[in-house]
Amino acid sequence: MNLIETREMLLYTAEKMIDSEPTLTELDLKIGDGDHGIGMQRGFTAVRDLLQNDSFEPKDIGELFLTVGTKMMSSMGGASGAIFGTLFRAGGKAIAEQQLFNSTTLSQFLIAGSAAVFARGGAKPGDKTMIDALVAAEKQSEKTVNEDLQTALSSIANAAAQGAENTRNQIAVFGRAKSLGERSLGHIDPGAVSMSLILKYMSDFVSKKD
Repeated sequence: MNLIETREMLLYTAEKMIDSEPTLTELDLKIGDGDHGIGMQRGFTAVRDLLQNDSFEPKDIGELFLTVGTKMMSSMGGASGAIFGTLFRAGGKAIAEQQLFNSTTLSQFLIAGSAAVFARGGAKPGDKTMIDALVAAEKQSEKTVNEDLQTALSSIANAAAQGAENTRNQIAVFGRAKSLGERSLGHIDPGAVSMSLILKYMSDFVSKKD
């Protein structure tokens, strides 16, 4: 996809993430502070406003993702703003000067973003965080770099969804859920769900477009 189409994909994703607030809030009320959905809604509302602003004219795909990440970081607040902002900023830097968003640039984005999120937060797969969905997506993306974007994104989104589902059987070691200990078992991590939904909505857009 070219720059204009990629911008439309991110706008579609932002609008869908805004609509996902009740689902994310309900999940977070069970093991967190109950504010994850509101934070994601606030961050993606700022992203939507950015992408709808005609004065925002990124010169390439990398700058598009980087600026979206900066907007998330400044508006979302809390750990989510830092983590998801880091993902988009680091991923954007990794695909600087790219004019096309395809399965290769998507994989580069996820690999660089995942490394930056780990460096920032220290969470690893199995710790019941968004990393469980992100790393699953990253690993799948490495297997699909030769596929068309629609096929790759669908496969990657499914892997992320499974990564999020796997957190149901994990004990939290980060955030408020950490204090619940084994009582966090049986609940899905809302951050992992957010990560999987972002990729799902990207995939949905590409499927509709094609």
